[in-house]
Amino acid sequence: MKLNVVLKEPELAYNIVGAFDKNLEVFKTYFNVNLVLTNTEFHTDCVDLAVCSIMESVLEKMILIASQVSLSERDVLYLIKLAEANELEDVENLFLRRKHIIINQQGKPIYPKTFTQKVYHEALIQSDMVFGVGPAGTGKTYLAVAQAVSYLKDNKVKKLILTRPAVEAGESLGFLPGDLKEKVDPYLIPLYDALYEFLGFELTTSLMEKGVIEIAPLAYMRGRTLENAFIILDEAQNTTPTQMKMFLTRLGFSSKMVITGDPSQADLPRGISSGLTEAINLLGDIEAIKVVHFKRLDVVRNPLVQRILERYES
Repeated sequence: MKLNVVLKEPELAYNIVGAFDKNLEVFKTYFNVNLVLTNTEFHTDCVDLAVCSIMESVLEKMILIASQVSLSERDVLYLIKLAEANELEDVENLFLRRKHIIINQQGKPIYPKTFTQKVYHEALIQSDMVFGVGPAGTGKTYLAVAQAVSYLKDNKVKKLILTRPAVEAGESLGFLPGDLKEKVDPYLIPLYDALYEFLGFELTTSLMEKGVIEIAPLAYMRGRTLENAFIILDEAQNTTPTQMKMFLTRLGFSSKMVITGDPSQADLPRGISSGLTEAINLLGDIEAIKVVHFKRLDVVRNPLVQRILERYES
């Protein structure tokens, strides 16, 4: 079957289909249909008219975007999910007018990849306190670390402070060897990984030794006033209300504070409410504080992972 989409500029073909047609493979994995580009025409064995319509809508947007940007598999999957939700309108501006946050160690520019990530990035720049809440895999912590490193490189802050509460599902820190920091370090690995990507291992280690970057459990924040710093609290759903109040009141002058977490994934003992949920309810209407809610639509993983999750959920 030939789709009602024509590639009028054949030189854009690579930007659309990707290396070894990987972008077209996303349609096959997601919809279980074949899609090929022959000269300037797209052909498919799709028989579901609704799916064919979605494919046409996505391909039309891909052609618009490919005039300036080479699309990735992740981008294609996000376009498909937007099309399913009838939210494709104006999506080309997300790609064509975006500004990078930082260049990583491999020389790759890091951009907001979804509409919500764009709103979140703007909030990180404009507000001194930002809550990023929603499912795992939406880029909440990753983008916050990217912005923090960017601020450090531009001398907008003098210090980065990254912290997490020492609570994990079904595990007891008391049985682990070492002092408190050594026990908590394994739970801070996602933060280390992000720093290594943006600064490299050697520079990250050097800045930590100098105290410019501090990665510590939440308990280490008590009694301090954090000034001229970019502070990130990750996995905030695992804070108690008392811990959250303690953390939020550490904010000093010339500082930014970002709190990330998923309220539906708290690992606190039964009967203890989440400090993240309470803070959003208490503070969400304060104009100077921005709360950005991520959705499942913003979780853009390998399309095969998407299908695996759907099978488990059904």
